[in-house]
Amino acid sequence: MKFILGLKLGMTQVFDEKGNVIPVTLIEAGPCIVTQIKTREKDGYSAVQIGFGEAKKVTKAIAGHLKKLGKLLFLREFRNEEPKIDDKELKRGDRIDVSVFKEGDLVRVSGLSKGKGFAGVVKRWHFAGRPATHGTKHELRTGGSVGSSFPERVIKGKKMPGRMGFERVTISNLKVVRIDPENNFLAIKGAVPGPKGALLEIRG
Repeated sequence: MKFILGLKLGMTQVFDEKGNVIPVTLIEAGPCIVTQIKTREKDGYSAVQIGFGEAKKVTKAIAGHLKKLGKLLFLREFRNEEPKIDDKELKRGDRIDVSVFKEGDLVRVSGLSKGKGFAGVVKRWHFAGRPATHGTKHELRTGGSVGSSFPERVIKGKKMPGRMGFERVTISNLKVVRIDPENNFLAIKGAVPGPKGALLEIRG
């Protein structure tokens, strides 16, 4: 399995050979450093932990964990039965860059969506709202009744106002349109979760 970490730079557009416009998200992906190989015998599951970004300072625990690898800003794990990328065995200290991907590859991108603060049911859950006539007053965007005669309580999971966004979102089957190994840029067709500067996990 291919994987890498990156920062969302924003959206732009490119043109294919026929002159058609392709909307893409530009991502600064890698280079990432393999910080730990987890095995089923020792850790109970198989995974590859990689680090990305440069931190000004880290805790003593993280500094000990990253001994001789520098100060890394982000650490993420990717479950993988075998610590390999394209049949290449990975070990601690190896670097992973955008060259592991190819133009035309389909990827799965995960990240935290934009936080939108406290929102009502119309914005958060797309409720229609109350009627605008027939005596409705000051309740156009309210959620209406939430209880019931039985079991005389509000059921768990009821769609109500609350915090909207800032949730982990994964979008699958996005196409890699362009790769720039010199600048560590990855152009992926379509939109991906999060605001500009958001951390993204990209899996092949």
